[in-house]
Amino acid sequence: MKKALTYILIALVFSMTSFASPANEHGKESHDEKEFDVSEMIMHHVKDAHEWHLWGPEHGGTSIYLPVILKTKEGVETFSSSNLYHGELVHDGENHYYKGVGPAQGFGMFHEKIYELDEHGKLHFEDGHVHGNIKPIDFSITKNVTSLFIGSFLVFIIMFSCAKFYKTNGAVAPKGIAKFMEPIILFVQDDIAKANIDEKKYKKFVPFLLTIFFFIWINNLLGMIPIFPGSANLTGNISVTFFLAALTLVIILVNGNKNYWGHIFAPPGVPKLLLPIMIPIEIVGIFTKPFALMIRLFANITAGHIIILALISIIFINKNVAWGALSVPMALFISILELLVAALQAYLFAMLSALFIGAAVEEAHH
Repeated sequence: MKKALTYILIALVFSMTSFASPANEHGKESHDEKEFDVSEMIMHHVKDAHEWHLWGPEHGGTSIYLPVILKTKEGVETFSSSNLYHGELVHDGENHYYKGVGPAQGFGMFHEKIYELDEHGKLHFEDGHVHGNIKPIDFSITKNVTSLFIGSFLVFIIMFSCAKFYKTNGAVAPKGIAKFMEPIILFVQDDIAKANIDEKKYKKFVPFLLTIFFFIWINNLLGMIPIFPGSANLTGNISVTFFLAALTLVIILVNGNKNYWGHIFAPPGVPKLLLPIMIPIEIVGIFTKPFALMIRLFANITAGHIIILALISIIFINKNVAWGALSVPMALFISILELLVAALQAYLFAMLSALFIGAAVEEAHH
């Protein structure tokens, strides 16, 4: 717990240094700089990016520049994102974008979206959005993709380390990482899978439930690790939660038995005159369940990040460090609460997935 508190405090310090605006020699903010924009700062920290920002000013501090991979009409283009972030900053009214240099010449980046520049080397805007420029298919290794690789690698290493221990030593008292993991694995197997899925069928789905539980839990924690500033908000990305929910949906549809589909297309006890109304409702219900999984994980993880950033922003909104005596302890409390939420959301996703799968494979009761 002491290490966790230390890491959280380091995170807050890194956050405050990256949020702070440079001051002039009199200690006052330069007139050339715009007012501190809370919403812009928060969105910058929770959304995906083509760089992994560590500390310092945005796009000018210390960053890991990630590879950009674009599919255009001419073929595949690859280059470092530094060729965009260190390119020409073009101001077009209220909009500004980065104009690529070197290998990125001919491309522009606006709000982390990459577009092809027109024949005059410009992006065109309409109502604050890029209009008329071609958007290539982006296969870039972004910050969230990098975090996905790291999280997946950790799950792989942890699980195979446990498996190797038991393969080498047999059914003995666990040691090392296996000693920590065994109770959690048994919890997922017995209290999530077995408790919600038919006793004769639950073992088939335990690997899937273990994978999503540990994947979500580990990536929730990675998003909070302050020793690596600017951590990715992977499980707060709706594309990721959509994919996880889609996996649950596919498993439900593939494994749904006659009893399950019978309740969808011929609900027992329902008069035939009501079937044209009930059947569409039941079909919609198939998709609303994984949709709820997707939104719940996305909203809870993103909300936690936003609350912490908003609390820290109080210092810079009021331009008085004394507000730190209020905002920092509150942000620290929310950060500790997020440690609980990280595990709770993994449990809820796995438990509800098991519940939905259990309903799909349940046999008819006579």
